[in-house]
Amino acid sequence: MLTMRLATFNLEHLDYSPRREELFSKRRAILQPLLTKLDFDIICLQEVNGQKSHKHSPRTLEALDHLRAQTPYENFFVASSHHPKTLAPADVHNLVILSRWPIEEHQQIYHNLLPQWEWRPPSDDGLDPPAITIKWDRPSLYAIIRLPNGHKLHIINSHLRAPRPVPTITVRGLGSNRSWILGQFIALMKREGQALEIRLLCETIFDQDPQAMIAVCGDFNADLHDAPLQLLRGQQNELEPSQRELISLESKLATTLAYSVIHAGKAKLLDHILASQTLTKTWTQTSIYNQDLEDEVFSLDPIMGSLHAPIVTQFEFK
Repeated sequence: MLTMRLATFNLEHLDYSPRREELFSKRRAILQPLLTKLDFDIICLQEVNGQKSHKHSPRTLEALDHLRAQTPYENFFVASSHHPKTLAPADVHNLVILSRWPIEEHQQIYHNLLPQWEWRPPSDDGLDPPAITIKWDRPSLYAIIRLPNGHKLHIINSHLRAPRPVPTITVRGLGSNRSWILGQFIALMKREGQALEIRLLCETIFDQDPQAMIAVCGDFNADLHDAPLQLLRGQQNELEPSQRELISLESKLATTLAYSVIHAGKAKLLDHILASQTLTKTWTQTSIYNQDLEDEVFSLDPIMGSLHAPIVTQFEFK
């Protein structure tokens, strides 16, 4: 029997600088024991910053390397997203997949299946504002991992935009109520649009293999009832789940335990692991390590751990 533990964790701007070694050491002292406790075989990480050893050198994942050093994950296989111009990690918000087993292939998904589009805000006071390009804030990361039992696992790691208004200039000014409303709508188009592209990728995988084992993981900045999760799950009929529907493994927990963020005193489930029907059949348990979460609204900088709770799911293949 093969046991696989799959995790997702937003590391909250994991960064490193030799000039702030003491601060990083404090974060590492908190994060390393937590990562060891997760005991994962595969993990999807969000908000991993990239660092430069010299101002002209490409960025690397030095902060993550320091965090992994002298842990069971030091020699795990790594796949990461990159800046489209440099093909090296971006300065902030990189996605990373760590795996005990070899990563056969990986690619970042950034308007591969859903092109950018122009959206023109409505006229205001007789003036026609310029069109706005709708594009994702960051890519998603797709990888294929071959498990020791020979099965192929499709992993998609994503960090969708938070539903905060995009700064939008209008004839009434940047801080006007109309500017806020339009900015909120643009933010939702970005979030829902990227969720749609991830779902289209799942459809492509299912077209090739209807029994594919797929896991979509990450910080979706949305709960189970929001539009991104409805798109990602692809649920057509609540009474008769289709073979292509993705299952929320956190929904199997008691409601009081199913949260990954605390926002203004309210517990929210913004981080998720969604699994295809074939993969869900091997599911045994889900754990969310949310016992010591700080409220993200009232937390003070610098953040020592993370404002997101890691989620771990366990599968057993007979």
